[in-house]
Amino acid sequence: MNETKFDWDDLRLFLCVGRLGGLAAAAKATGKSPPTLGRRMLALEKRLGTELFIRQARAYELTESGRQLLVEATKLEDDISPILSAANAAGRRRVKISAGTWVSYFLSQHVSELLQDESFTVQFISAEHLLDISHREAVIGIRNQRPSQVSLAGRRTGKVQFAVYAVNKRIKTWACVIGSTPSAQWVRERVQKDSFVEVSHPRNALDISKAGGAKMVLPTFVGDTTEGLIRVSKTIDELEHMQWLVVHQEERHTPEVRTVIDWVHEKLADTLCNQTP
Repeated sequence: MNETKFDWDDLRLFLCVGRLGGLAAAAKATGKSPPTLGRRMLALEKRLGTELFIRQARAYELTESGRQLLVEATKLEDDISPILSAANAAGRRRVKISAGTWVSYFLSQHVSELLQDESFTVQFISAEHLLDISHREAVIGIRNQRPSQVSLAGRRTGKVQFAVYAVNKRIKTWACVIGSTPSAQWVRERVQKDSFVEVSHPRNALDISKAGGAKMVLPTFVGDTTEGLIRVSKTIDELEHMQWLVVHQEERHTPEVRTVIDWVHEKLADTLCNQTP
């Protein structure tokens, strides 16, 4: 890449677009509009003299140059975060938790318990794609497989089960999430296209289902605790998987990270172990 000058805000926005994979999701996270983010990314590419993204209809995929910048910018983020924290949060450490939509949704409902400790702050990064913990894109990750990298440590939380939910058994229409998650693929493989409504985010599907407009596939730890929804199927064997809590080896023994790890594990393990078959 060419040497050039750009400020931290450019990299902050780039990190958000790169990690979330698109302008719409990054707009929600940053408060910037999608057109503004698009212009900022184009301007950054022009200043660097290289393409950072492959622009698709619903996604921004990183090029090789983009992936390289993501690694470099993440390192800079780790260096600059303590400075920003000192200015904005009285020096408190920010512990970033990377998880899919439903784990983030579940943990956020209980996070007030964790926030009683004022020595650190918590940031949820809700995304269906994986963030690179080895490169410190997140401190803690919730994954569906045991980590294989020697730099990462894993702790099993339990088995995640899925079922179909709706307000009643008479609902015929399906809510289908646009994406490549196993549950989204499971629905698309089994439902006629004229029998479902597509949504761009899982929470939109939940809103439609709670309103009685469709049925949807949910992890049972979410569906069983969502008011107004009932199971309308048996658990789906093909979607079952073990869940792992993943953290960098160098981070897991720091006091604030250890506190968050123990809290996340307690919440998820207790819930997954007490699922109704």
